Amino acid sequence: MTTTTTTQTGAAGAPGRAGAGARPAAVPRSGARDTARRRRLGACAALMAPFFVLLVVVFLVPVGGAVWLSFFSDDQPGLGFGPERTVFAGLRSYRAVLSDPTFLAGLGTTALYCLVYIPLMVLLALALALLLDSGAVRLRRTAQLGLFLPHAVPGLIAAVIWLYLYTPGLSPVVEALAGADISVDFLGVDTVLPSIVNVAMWSNLGYNVVIFYAALQAVPRELTEAALVDGAGPVRTALQIKVPLVRASGVLVAMFTLIWSLQLFTEPMLLSQATPIVGSRFTPNMYIYDAAFTRNNYGLAAAASVVLLAVTVALSYGLSRWSNRTGAAHAAQEGSR
Repeated sequence: MTTTTTTQTGAAGAPGRAGAGARPAAVPRSGARDTARRRRLGACAALMAPFFVLLVVVFLVPVGGAVWLSFFSDDQPGLGFGPERTVFAGLRSYRAVLSDPTFLAGLGTTALYCLVYIPLMVLLALALALLLDSGAVRLRRTAQLGLFLPHAVPGLIAAVIWLYLYTPGLSPVVEALAGADISVDFLGVDTVLPSIVNVAMWSNLGYNVVIFYAALQAVPRELTEAALVDGAGPVRTALQIKVPLVRASGVLVAMFTLIWSLQLFTEPMLLSQATPIVGSRFTPNMYIYDAAFTRNNYGLAAAASVVLLAVTVALSYGLSRWSNRTGAAHAAQEGSR
């Protein structure tokens, strides 16, 4: 009897001791995991908080304000002699913007500007970056500084400099060309848009060259050396080895350039003071400025801003989707080889 009781007591006590021993061991592990998880979440929240604060303050709040303002308009009752009052206008401002030929003409001008400026910027920046990366350029650091230095000049100052170089009677460039019996009107009907493209190229080329050059520095040198051993020349190595590997940077440059192009304002705004070809509504941003500060129609300006934002988001999204699809197709093609 005694033996049986002792055995039962030991058997009953063993699980109890095992359970008591396992439970304290599990609690610290779970607590440590929870503590580590809370620390990671706290660190992520602390690092992401400035971004979200800026996103809300700089982007979401102004966009929300513009959308709200676009649904209202200032009207005067009677024959227009009464005080102005703000009334709900619904989609009236949007209909006015989308039916205004000057706004549509500004969109067309910006589209033509993008078709000229974006491919030229991407190709020229890539070509200069490849040239710097090849080692064929002497004083590489000095060349990089010379290319990037115009980007440090404010856009307004750059436009003033080029306006001086474009104006007949003031420009030494126009005078030198006239001495060679070459007559060029940089502010004419057919040349004003290329002149604006030239100003933007001069200002932003160096910035994009730096992006491409940084991407080229990450290309494994083993690949380029293997291509040279296989007999590939510098041009073939650049086109078939380096360019495909910096494709993501090319998409980034194209997207940034697209967004900046749709915000075209400073250059044509300043050139409008020197030529009648550039009107007060030459681009959508100039249309918005004219509606807000010349016609005092803030509802119309807000509606035009929202339309321009929608166009920018749609084009950026389309470019991103196209890049992802072509990248996936290229990867599948490389994998099948």
